[in-house]
Amino acid sequence: MKSTGIVRKVDELGRIVLPIEMRRTLDIAERDALEIYVEGSSVILKKYKPSCIFCDTTKDIALFKGKSVCPKCMRELSHMNASLGRPILEAEPYRGKNSSAPHRTCAGGSHLT
Repeated sequence: MKSTGIVRKVDELGRIVLPIEMRRTLDIAERDALEIYVEGSSVILKKYKPSCIFCDTTKDIALFKGKSVCPKCMRELSHMNASLGRPILEAEPYRGKNSSAPHRTCAGGSHLT
């Protein structure tokens, strides 16, 4: 872990401010989601990247029923559904944590919940 020499105090609500130089370097914008980890006695902040709940890939993630799923796993789920005589599944592309909930539909056009 590289030391930056920057020290910040925690305010009465438990908040800290990340310096603008650090946010620019790490491509962290206002309202970006950060994951918080504890490793030993260290607190680690990491920019949140959604990943597939089945295979952990982070490429081309879509939301289905509030869960992140990659295209490959979505195809596998659709094939499983088709073999069971159920509608083929479709999902909306992931738009970030701050977007409104996407509409999910099956191939017939009816809305899923």
